Amino acid sequence: MTTQRRAVGAYGERLAARHLQESGLVLLDRNWRCADGEVDLILRDGDDLVFCEVKTRRTGTYGPPAAAIGRRKVRKLRQLARRWLAETGVRPREVRFDVVEVLPQPRGATRLVHIRSAF
Repeated sequence: MTTQRRAVGAYGERLAARHLQESGLVLLDRNWRCADGEVDLILRDGDDLVFCEVKTRRTGTYGPPAAAIGRRKVRKLRQLARRWLAETGVRPREVRFDVVEVLPQPRGATRLVHIRSAF
């Protein structure tokens, strides 16, 4: 991955984390990694646990950012969630998988779309 793409992704994750926290969610972990992969954001929403994938795209050429999350990625995120839960011992009431789309605009504020229970 290029340095520029990495920087765009990190920018999107920072904005998404701030947006979710301002919406009342509590950030528990960011860029959690293990041998199997990485989860962008892990948050608490009341009694629920949220595993959040952040997708940032500078253009709409390839569709909305969430379109980049296919079946394989969903399976991977579910596997990572199980592993995080096993390692931390956290036992939430519910587990939810959200997506935050980050769309920088040529002029004005970056647009964020929070998709709750995306998969």
